[in-house]
Amino acid sequence: MNNRLSYETSPYLLQHAHNPVDWYPWGEEAFDKARREDKPILLSVGYSACHWCHVMAHESFEDPETAALLNRTFVNVKVDREERPDVDAIYMSAVQAMTGQGGWPMTVVMTPDGKPFFGGTYFPPEDRFGRPSFKRVIVSLEAAWQHRRAEVIESAESLTQYLSRLSNLPGAQGELNKAVLDEALTALTKSFDSRYGGFGGAPKFPPHSVLRFLLRQGGEGRQMALYTLEQLASGGIYDHLGGGFARYSVDERWLVPHFEKMLYDNAQLIQRYSEAYQLTGKPRYKQVVEETIDWVRREMLEPSGGCYSALDADSEGEEGKFYLWDEVEFEGLLGEDARLAKAYYGVSTMGNFEGRNILHLPHSQETVAERFGLSLEALDHKLAQIKRTLFEAREQRIRPGLDDKLLSSWNGLMLAALADAGRIFKHQDYLGLAVANAEFIRRELYRDGRLRHTFTSGQAKIAGLLEDYAYYGLGLLALYRATFDRQWLLLALELAETIIRRFRDPEGGFFSTAADAEPLLIRPKNYFDSPNPSENAAAAELLLKLARYTGNAAWEALATAAIKPLLEAVGRQPSGFGALLCVMQELLEPPREIAIVGDRESEDTQALLAVLEAQPLPQVAIALIEGPGDPLVARFPFLQGKERLGGKATAYVCQGGACRLPVTTPEALSAQLAG
Repeated sequence: MNNRLSYETSPYLLQHAHNPVDWYPWGEEAFDKARREDKPILLSVGYSACHWCHVMAHESFEDPETAALLNRTFVNVKVDREERPDVDAIYMSAVQAMTGQGGWPMTVVMTPDGKPFFGGTYFPPEDRFGRPSFKRVIVSLEAAWQHRRAEVIESAESLTQYLSRLSNLPGAQGELNKAVLDEALTALTKSFDSRYGGFGGAPKFPPHSVLRFLLRQGGEGRQMALYTLEQLASGGIYDHLGGGFARYSVDERWLVPHFEKMLYDNAQLIQRYSEAYQLTGKPRYKQVVEETIDWVRREMLEPSGGCYSALDADSEGEEGKFYLWDEVEFEGLLGEDARLAKAYYGVSTMGNFEGRNILHLPHSQETVAERFGLSLEALDHKLAQIKRTLFEAREQRIRPGLDDKLLSSWNGLMLAALADAGRIFKHQDYLGLAVANAEFIRRELYRDGRLRHTFTSGQAKIAGLLEDYAYYGLGLLALYRATFDRQWLLLALELAETIIRRFRDPEGGFFSTAADAEPLLIRPKNYFDSPNPSENAAAAELLLKLARYTGNAAWEALATAAIKPLLEAVGRQPSGFGALLCVMQELLEPPREIAIVGDRESEDTQALLAVLEAQPLPQVAIALIEGPGDPLVARFPFLQGKERLGGKATAYVCQGGACRLPVTTPEALSAQLAG
């Protein structure tokens, strides 16, 4: 027997289509039924790669007795948090307010009008882990709804008022200045884990946006970022055979991952390692980028250019089984090379995850080469053979499940990553992947000037969220910087205009949902980085970057208004505001523009562009035009009046409203950028 989820497209919802629970998808049908039957709503939120979501599904949602109790007591609604991050954000805030913590699976019980009065995460089938059984929770909630209704309603009203206040930031206080960035850097330095990299203890997540901010600093700040990237690339959180990173580490050492691989983590880490390579030239950073993009191309790429969402943590019902090894397997596969391989990958009899081994790199190649009396060249040759043998053997295993929905926002992050990697490594294949990705989103998810959030089984659905417009817009800017194809810059402008028209809060900042979107309990607004950059920071960054192209001071003012109320919080608790810190730093830099006038494919133009690619220049508006008649000239004032000198490709460098003399040689351009 199927429930209503069988008509959905989300892989996560379809996993529950055969449950005996009478699930409804999020929508008015469920709320109408709850009002009509005077029942509370049980909202269960998870995602397909979530290990404990699968556990709770097997223990409770597939159990006929528990399902009968749920069906009798509630109208039951199942939500894919990746498909509806707006719904998830509202009720996760409620759970955190009620319990002091959050996570998935998330369980919320609310009134028929959507006001929450109970929340939690995983509940076991029997009392254990210090938690009551799920059935006992259900019975208690049924009794409360029947016999203490007034108390329940009062609690729901109070919590709803609290949630409404969360979105109301204090008025802008103080002035944005470098002291805020210095305070943030000091706080990050104090909380930095100098032994293992990153910040804080277990569980440990890659601090994507904070790493981006630190890489833009000099001295100790940059070193913290580089050290963290080195530790991540050596730990078990990185897949040393197939490339790509798991979502987080359950320990402080980056050794034992929670094994799911998410598109958004890998997109941001491709960018960070590309940036680190550009700053240092270190081959290991390039290797990580290449291996991770190979994984994306092999396992996450939809045939027409989009990228899938995630790989599960589990296979064959066991967490991490696809990735784990034991000594016997190494010896059987590798023979006389097993001893070397075990030393290199940290494989032991005891293992480090339930008796089996997570491959990691406990020693440097120099140390291993010395121990086995090999040159580094000979070691590299042997390791390449070992890796190929292990990878081919692993490919014969039953694979983790794939969440094949495609999200505009996450694809926007990957678009930026592929574009930056293609530009920095001068890799045309990566740029080809980036172009195909941008075209996929535009073709399948952009209709009548509006984005859709998700695409699955040939269907684009759910009105685009702020994160979709902001991440895709920033991805388009990265693609323009890499290709100088004007269509991508002009499309980014369209998206920015929609953000202003449909998402702007007149009081400052941007809502997560459009003005004409489905009404929810509150209209959410997010300023904090999750694993992804906060939507407000991403929208502010997009508007600021485009303001530098257009000279539109009003757009820069909107970006400033979005971050000013957070100045105090950002300085004191920077780990949650890495994306905002990057925007603040950009706001504090004087506007800089560089115009190159020339034929994109000509040698003299390429020579000038090569100078620009040799350094990050993250806060500079860079444009390439063919001459005064180029269509971009009418849109961007800093391009007006720019011509080739003597028929040669010519560069114009401007800063703070003043332009230097035009130059036609790479040496002269380098001197101007250094001056």
